[in-house]
Amino acid sequence: MAMGFEFDSATRRKLGYQLIDQIDQYYASLEDRAVQVPVEQRSYGTLNNPLPELGEDPAQVLGELCHEMVDKGFHVPAANYFGLMNPTPTYMGVLAETLVSALNPQLATLARSQLASKIELETVRWIAERVGWGSGFGGTFTSGGNEANFSGLALAIGQHFPGAVDEGVSSIGGQPVLYASAEAHHSLDKSAGLLGIGRKALRRVTTNGSLQMDPSQLDRAIAQDRDSGRIPFCVVATAGTTNSGSVDDLVAIADICRRNTLWLHVDGAFGASVVFSDKHRDLVRGIELADSITIDPHKWLAVPFAAGVILTRHPKVLEQAFSVASPYMPKATGARLPDNSRVSMQWTRRMNSMKLWLTLRVHGRRAYEELIDRQLQLTRDFVSWVERSTEFEMAAPAMLTIVNFMVKSRGRSPEQIAAIHGYIVDEVTRDGQRWISETVVNGCSVLRMMVISYLTRERHLEGLQNSLKTAVAAVFAAKKVKA
Repeated sequence: MAMGFEFDSATRRKLGYQLIDQIDQYYASLEDRAVQVPVEQRSYGTLNNPLPELGEDPAQVLGELCHEMVDKGFHVPAANYFGLMNPTPTYMGVLAETLVSALNPQLATLARSQLASKIELETVRWIAERVGWGSGFGGTFTSGGNEANFSGLALAIGQHFPGAVDEGVSSIGGQPVLYASAEAHHSLDKSAGLLGIGRKALRRVTTNGSLQMDPSQLDRAIAQDRDSGRIPFCVVATAGTTNSGSVDDLVAIADICRRNTLWLHVDGAFGASVVFSDKHRDLVRGIELADSITIDPHKWLAVPFAAGVILTRHPKVLEQAFSVASPYMPKATGARLPDNSRVSMQWTRRMNSMKLWLTLRVHGRRAYEELIDRQLQLTRDFVSWVERSTEFEMAAPAMLTIVNFMVKSRGRSPEQIAAIHGYIVDEVTRDGQRWISETVVNGCSVLRMMVISYLTRERHLEGLQNSLKTAVAAVFAAKKVKA
C-alpha cells in the first residue's frame, strides 16, 4: 500500500527536528568545510534509480539525502568559496523559506495573498528608499537577475513603443537598438532575442581601462545608429559586472540618456546592494537617476536562491507592459495596492521577499552595512597581496569585491598565460578545499576571486594566498608551461 501524504503531528515534529539538526550541523561546519570533494572523487554521471512505486521510511530517506548532499555536494555557502556571486544564506533566510514553503502563499492577487503581498510591497519600498526614491516608484520580486533584466527591457519597449505591447515589434517601423558595455551580462542578449527585437539589436560598447562602458563611445554609437535609420531606445548600465565587479559611470550615462531621451536601465544585480551602506553608497552614485533597476538579494544581500527585484520610477509602465485582464482572478474590493500579476511577467509565483524582509527585521540594515564594509576591506587586503606578489599582478581595478589578477606576463603570449591560469585553477581546486575560477576580461585570460561569504575572514584569504603560491610553483616545477 502506498504511503499517504498526511503525517501525524509526532511524525511531522520528528522529521522537522531531524532536518533542523542536520542544517545546524552543516552551518557549524561552513567556516572550515571543503567546497567540494577532491578531484578523484568527483562524478558527473546520471542517477539511474527506478521510479519509486511505494514509499520508504521518511526519516531514513531524509537522513540519507542530507548526508549525501553534504558529503558529495558542492558547497557554495562555504567560507572558502571565492567563486561567483553566490553567498552563504542568512539563517533567518533559511527559516523564511521554510515558512513560505509551508504556507505556500499565492502572490498573483492581493485578494488571495493579503499580508504576503503587503510584506513584498514593503520590502520593495525599503529597497527603493535606499536607492533614493522617496515616492512614485513601483516594482516586484522576480526569480533572479535574468527575469529582472528582461522586465527592465520590456518596460523600456513599453515606454518608447507603447503600441508594440499589443501590435508587436513590427509596428515600431524600424529596428530598435539598445546599448550595454562589452562586459555587461549575457541575460541582455537572451532578453533581446526573447522580446522579439533580436539579439543583434544589442550594441556592445567598448570599455575603458577600468572596464567601464566608455561614455564617448556610447554617444558615438547612438549617433551612428540614428544616422543609419535605427531607433535607439534604451541603455543598460552595469553596477557590478559578473567578471570584474566594475561599475559604469552612472552619472555620465544618465546624462547621455537624458539628452537622447533614452530609457536607462541599471543592471545592479550584484553591485546595487551597496545602497544599503551609507559609507559606500557613492560607489553607485547616480543609480537614483535610472528609469529601472535590477537588484538580486540572493547575491550581496545573502539570502537563499532565488530572489531578484525589478524597480522602476515609472510604475504605470509596469501595468502597461504586464497587465492582462482575466475574469477568473479574484478581486479585492476597495484595494489600492496592485495585484502582482499586473506588474510582473509571472502569474503563479513564490513569495521571494520573505527571506529578505525577515533578515532585515532580525538583523537590520546596519548589519548589511557592516558586511559590505568588511568584505570591501578583505578585498583591498587581497589586492595589496597581489600587488606585493612576485608571481601575480592585477589585471583590472577592483571596484567592489571581485579581484581580477594574473600571472606576471614576462613576455609570455596570451595563450601561454591562459594555459598557466588553467593549471593554477586546477591545482588550487584539486583537493576541493577552496574554489576560484578563470575568466576572460577584455579578451584576456584572468584569474578571478570574489569575497562573497559573510563567513570569510583573513585566515581564509591567507589560505588562498598560500594555495596560489603553491600552485604556481607546482606548475612551473612540472614544466607544463614556460616559466
